[in-house]
Amino acid sequence: MKIDDRLHWTYVFRPGRVGVVSTLALDRTEPGYHPGMPDYRRVVGALFAAGLGTFALLYSAQALLPEFVTEFGVSSGSSTMALSVTTLGLGVALLVAGPVSDAIGRTQLIHLSLALSCSLALACAVAPTWEALLALRFLEGVALAGLPAVATAYLREELHASTHARAAGLYIGGTALGGMAGRLVTGPVGEVAGWRWALVSAALLGIGCAVAVRLLLPPSRHFSPGPSDVRTAVRMGRRALSDPALLALYGVGACTVGALVAAFNAVGFRLAEPPFGLGLAAASLVFLVYPLGTVSATLFGRLADRFGRRAVMPAGAFVAIVGVGVTLPDALLAVVAGLGLITVGFFAVHGVASGWVPARAHAGGVSTAQAASFYLFAYYLGSSVFGSLGGAAFARGGWALTAAFVALLLTVAGVLSLVLRRTPVLVVTPAP
Repeated sequence: MKIDDRLHWTYVFRPGRVGVVSTLALDRTEPGYHPGMPDYRRVVGALFAAGLGTFALLYSAQALLPEFVTEFGVSSGSSTMALSVTTLGLGVALLVAGPVSDAIGRTQLIHLSLALSCSLALACAVAPTWEALLALRFLEGVALAGLPAVATAYLREELHASTHARAAGLYIGGTALGGMAGRLVTGPVGEVAGWRWALVSAALLGIGCAVAVRLLLPPSRHFSPGPSDVRTAVRMGRRALSDPALLALYGVGACTVGALVAAFNAVGFRLAEPPFGLGLAAASLVFLVYPLGTVSATLFGRLADRFGRRAVMPAGAFVAIVGVGVTLPDALLAVVAGLGLITVGFFAVHGVASGWVPARAHAGGVSTAQAASFYLFAYYLGSSVFGSLGGAAFARGGWALTAAFVALLLTVAGVLSLVLRRTPVLVVTPAP
């Protein structure tokens, strides 16, 4: 039975009125919540809220980069460190968060992560110096790691197998709205009341989401604590780094998010310059394209359930590459449309890849939490490194050089997606 590509478990063929039509029947004997069950809606709603809050906090500084240049006297390239150090801290912590969740459980780590990250977000708002702000943002990234380290593993354990890609898409959709909300809240508030109150507003949004998760998220039913000794963790980590398909998925995550962050880091500075001349609040409105990511992640998740991840992922990379070309003219409508296509393509690829990693790991006998941690470590390392390089590219060669850099990253991701089409599918025989 193929489970690393298409998570379908039972196929039933029924004659239709014209010819023969094949349909997918849900095997309710398989474990896990399925659509129609109240707890399924609670799980999906809680993970949606958790993704929204986590990524609102993570990206709350991005719309404020020009404000940091004015406040602290740093360069446009250096200002991107307010985001890069956070994603770096998150990426490093992911290497630990996955194994920790195997020992203590998924839900406990999710609640702890949200509580700590909201507290550190409030502390960032009163940072006295640029260096203190960077240090607190790094710690905030470490705290934020709890959710992304376990979200897809939790979904795989608790939901019916036929809904995995769809539910992962909805979770990624929540992260898309969170990324938009963090930027849209902080941009206007920052222009009116300053960057400190802007960060407070993002922290309050995170607190509201944390409360919703506390009320909604059901305790794990199918979680089994894994071995917590270092030797076992190293052995499982080695297996998670030996599968060519998992390695390709890690590369896809790093390149696609690096492209997205590089583009959005630079676009605020581009829109502040002639011929646009937009202020902080007006420029932050470009993040209104992020709901397209929610739609894209959900839609491509459904398509992946139907046609397979191998068929769907390259299409997302192609859409994003087209979007880069659309942004090149000095016309506001073209910039917004191009960013919208980049967003659609990115969330299509990331939504499919993030759900594929635990499925592939499970099929190969690898710890799903560790595989997800490696994927997200590569993802946030790409965000930190490529996002900062995108800022440097803009400082050196303007939007043209930034666009070329973004297109290169997306092309690499597209090539890796095509390589994955030729990777052998793992076969698992379910236990009787």
